[in-house]
Amino acid sequence: MSKPIIARKGPFVVELEPGDYWYCGCGRSASQPFCDGSHRGTGLAPRKFTVSEKKTYGLCGCKRSASEPFCDGTHERPGDKK
Repeated sequence: MSKPIIARKGPFVVELEPGDYWYCGCGRSASQPFCDGSHRGTGLAPRKFTVSEKKTYGLCGCKRSASEPFCDGTHERPGDKK
């Protein structure tokens, strides 16, 4: 299985409506932070998540957050190479 590519060293700040979304888990999507199918053949997969209220969310760009799809600040930790 491949390791995810770091799409951004910081969160993707997006306003979302209530509903289901597919978070890019491989880092290859041109539609970051959402899946566009670019993971095919990598052994990685998107992650479905649901939000229940309209608001602004910070979605992980480094693909290393323990709270994926949500950013937990891992990108700011030097030496954290999850």
